[in-house]
Amino acid sequence: MLLHDMVIILSRPQEAGNVGAVCRAMKNMGFSQLRIVSPGRLDPAVIHTRAVHAGELWETAQFFTALPHAATDCSLVVGITRRRGQRRKSVSLSPEALGEYLRDQPGKTALVFGNERTGLDAEELAFCNLASHIPADAAFPSLNLSHAVQIYAYTLFRTLGPVTAVEGMWVPLDQAGLERVVRSVTDSLESLGFYKQPGREEQERFFRDVFARAGLSIREADYMRNLFSKAAHLGKKRNDPKA
Repeated sequence: MLLHDMVIILSRPQEAGNVGAVCRAMKNMGFSQLRIVSPGRLDPAVIHTRAVHAGELWETAQFFTALPHAATDCSLVVGITRRRGQRRKSVSLSPEALGEYLRDQPGKTALVFGNERTGLDAEELAFCNLASHIPADAAFPSLNLSHAVQIYAYTLFRTLGPVTAVEGMWVPLDQAGLERVVRSVTDSLESLGFYKQPGREEQERFFRDVFARAGLSIREADYMRNLFSKAAHLGKKRNDPKA
């Protein structure tokens, strides 16, 4: 399952500010499908103010009079609720567990968030195929609607979304990168006459395993290559001043 297969459904939202903040949370994490069921009187100006640059999600949102209509094209419907009890789901997944479960699931999935004050009612939750909850302190477990959407959007983005590098982000080398830095290091050592006896292949395996376990970043690998290259150059210069 990919992010574009995910649908956010707000059932009976009453606060325009919350809806705007939901739009922003969704756009932050690459979600684009917003559906709203039986909303209260929502002021578009407030929504756009809270959405900042994500107002298009409100403009393209779909509206329905009942939850089953909003989720008719979805293969799986997940109700977000902290409540347990009779006539409610007996099993509930955390956001992280839900992400892992959805990773290999085909089709479109809807995440359904209830009214700000009452959450999902028994009938709405009964319609859902699965329940999910955000673990929180038992003394005050109820989260703001937009905060809850942000937590799920972020968690599912990390699980289902593309992994893109940003400046300063630690991205360990892949196997091709490891091979390049190992070859560069052992080339430098060989230029110093380090492998007059057999043993380069064994040391390449050693460096490859150590660098992999260390989780070298691209920047660290470049530093390592330059370090050994400079050492090799200085070593040759010392042995041959004309080099």
